[in-house]
Amino acid sequence: MNSSEKPKIIRALLIAMAVASLFAYGCAQQDHANENESDNHEEHIQVGQHDDSEEDEHGHEGEEEVVNLSPTELEEFGIEIAIAGPGHLDRFVNLPGEIVLNSDRLAHVPPRLSGIVREVFKTLGDYVENGEVLAVIESRELADAKAEYLAGKARSALAEASLEREQLLWERKISAKRDYLEARKALAEERVAFTTSQHKLRALGFSDVSKLEESPDSSFTYYEIKAPFQGTIIDKHITLGETLESNTSVFTIADLSSVWVDINVYQKDLAAVRKGQRVAISIDSGLDNVVGEIDWVGPLVGESTRTAKARVVLSNPNGDLRPGQFVTARVALARVQVDICVPKTAMQSVDDRTVIFVKTDDGFEPHQVETGQESETHIEIVSGLQASQSYASQGAFTLKTQLSKGAFDEGHSH
Repeated sequence: MNSSEKPKIIRALLIAMAVASLFAYGCAQQDHANENESDNHEEHIQVGQHDDSEEDEHGHEGEEEVVNLSPTELEEFGIEIAIAGPGHLDRFVNLPGEIVLNSDRLAHVPPRLSGIVREVFKTLGDYVENGEVLAVIESRELADAKAEYLAGKARSALAEASLEREQLLWERKISAKRDYLEARKALAEERVAFTTSQHKLRALGFSDVSKLEESPDSSFTYYEIKAPFQGTIIDKHITLGETLESNTSVFTIADLSSVWVDINVYQKDLAAVRKGQRVAISIDSGLDNVVGEIDWVGPLVGESTRTAKARVVLSNPNGDLRPGQFVTARVALARVQVDICVPKTAMQSVDDRTVIFVKTDDGFEPHQVETGQESETHIEIVSGLQASQSYASQGAFTLKTQLSKGAFDEGHSH
């Protein structure tokens, strides 16, 4: 190597070393930049997560579940407020039944003696008073009974006069004592016969037989069929000129101011149905429910129906309850006392949660509740509602609607 080439080689080495240094410095800077970028990326992720949680937190605060209504709006929407507290739940069973006649106020009216129908004053559906004349028959039996009474009364008077005379003669020693005793026996026999004739007439409906002597002879054969009590004629088997027997039922009268409800009780419910239990009678004719109590539970189970009878006596002053109507009887089998009891109208479902709208200072808040036993109209609250808390017992659906409306408006503006 000559001296002229040596400086060139040294310069080339210096340039190569400078390039290598620059390359190493560049790699180091690149690694440092990558580390900073990674750190920045992680920091960005952490910041982003923090922001999301803040957004969730702010979003939750923005969607606070409160419905605030003015007193005027509460009244307008029909929202009623109640205070949570104890109550009872009635367990019911629905049983089929039928309205029937009150057999204690039902009468089959016979003529009591045979005869020919001369007059008929009443027909089906007529309302009659106690003692009102329904029809008149002409009867030979009646004439015989009246004649027997009058003859017995006359014979009794004669026998009494004969006894007085015989007693006077015996006391004066004019006649024998035997004649006096015979007269006394005859009077006793006539009085028995006369008393028997009186009882016969009274059995035919003549309460005051003393007036019989004042009656004209033409009325001796006429017998009046009278109503035994006030009621409605529901059956009639009598026509003019017809010959009746004494045991024929010519009128059927029912007092419809009260009726029976015969309830069919299934075997599985017999152990729980008792006398005195309250019953709500539902009639499929547009009438309001009628409430009564079980008056009697039958001791037998029908062979064909496998049910027993239970009976409710209902007042029917207006005649709205008609025998023959089918009904549904809701029998209260048991009554359970619970700590917190609310009407079912207070319950609502919000976001798959069962809630009750509790009144607070800020408005109505939906509180998730856990329910227990229930009846047809009320339900037990196990948790989520405390005693003495105020809640919306009526109109809760309106509060739910207002709550959903507010959530929609917030989501739309966001």
